[in-house]
Amino acid sequence: MRLFDTLTRELVPLEPVDGKSFRFYCCGPTVYGPAHIGNFRTFVMQDVLRRGLELGGMKTKHVRNITDVDDKTIRDSVAAGRTLENFTAEWRDKFHVDCEALNCLKPQIEPSAAKHVPEQIAMIEDLVEKGHAYASDDGSVYFKISSFAEYGKLSRLETRELDLGHTQNERANSDEYDKDNAADFVLWKSRREEDGENFWESPWGQGRPGWHLECSAMILKYLGETFDLHGGGEDLIFPHHENELAQSKCSCGGEFARHWFHAAHLLVSGKKMSKSSGTLYTLSDLAEEGWSAMEVRYVLIGSNYRKQLNFTMESLHAAREALGKLAKAASGQKVPGYRELCKGGDLGVFAGAFEKLNEDLNTAGALGELFGNLKAASSEADWRGFFTVLASLGLVLPEAEKAEVPAEIEELARLRWEARQSKDWAASDRYRDELATKGWVVKDGREGYEVVPS
Repeated sequence: MRLFDTLTRELVPLEPVDGKSFRFYCCGPTVYGPAHIGNFRTFVMQDVLRRGLELGGMKTKHVRNITDVDDKTIRDSVAAGRTLENFTAEWRDKFHVDCEALNCLKPQIEPSAAKHVPEQIAMIEDLVEKGHAYASDDGSVYFKISSFAEYGKLSRLETRELDLGHTQNERANSDEYDKDNAADFVLWKSRREEDGENFWESPWGQGRPGWHLECSAMILKYLGETFDLHGGGEDLIFPHHENELAQSKCSCGGEFARHWFHAAHLLVSGKKMSKSSGTLYTLSDLAEEGWSAMEVRYVLIGSNYRKQLNFTMESLHAAREALGKLAKAASGQKVPGYRELCKGGDLGVFAGAFEKLNEDLNTAGALGELFGNLKAASSEADWRGFFTVLASLGLVLPEAEKAEVPAEIEELARLRWEARQSKDWAASDRYRDELATKGWVVKDGREGYEVVPS
């Protein structure tokens, strides 16, 4: 597989640095509310990446974090009068339910930020000792951007756009900030009244880690100093991933992520999603309108991940029609299990579709090849290829609607079956031709047959 690397701006082959398992980290959800379809575009594309690697014969180690301590989770849990753990657990569980509905593979490791505070404190201590971070008078600790010459390389920021001073203002202390407000960013936030009981003890006093630090600490624990790929939405390139890269390389050395993978934003009816316009859709919102999670997934993978996707109700209608067509074509075929498909094999006429997917996750091209070769599918290898491509896209087909078979057609099919059983091939062919002229075809199995419209 080849993939576009955000850092080098080139297509690169994906190969495990240890020669054994492809190890990758994906920034997970901030669990203060339900994830929306824009979030899920990223998670679904990460799932397609993993599926493509595994179905291509590569072992993977997939780590995706849960952000359960930051400005948003603390603010909303306090407002709700609930403990941070209780509040975030509800939305974490909802996220898992949505992932299952979308047929996303579970990461092998899913660490919680709140449960890895000691690891984060240890990394801050290391950065302070090496001169890359400093404590302020109020007990907060900041990363010194000027100490890392490569800062801005990932996001292509010019140095003139950065404030390289020790600015300790409101934005520098926030978990997030805009491109033109890049001050030294906070690693440890001193306890504030609005935090309530959400604090930990540290060498700098009571407080909690900044948002950017959690991923670096958990990556070091579960993937080491150098790993294969880091993924997320394009909105995370700056400041989140830029900050991760800086603090990790300054603390741990190593290469950190060898490659970077980012998915573009999602629009709804040509505009940015927003609560005020009623377009910040969740899976539950769309389910209430009669749309299945698989129809949503089909739309989310239907275009190039590096380009903005325009989500519309018309696209959901098209997804329903497409999934129905695929289900009709595959009716009566035995569906191999995912692990069985991962063993590889001849993909028949659908080999080209899988090749499309392996070239920068060209999901649209893979779908085009899939539909383009439906009529040519006949052999066991062809159908194995068909289900391999479906599995790589993570699509589960609906039950094909069975047409009502007229009594006359049922009788002709029965006579044809009996003729075949008695090896009266001439009679069998005659009944087959008569069925064909009436618009029906018989699909034979080992122990019976199925009559479907031609």
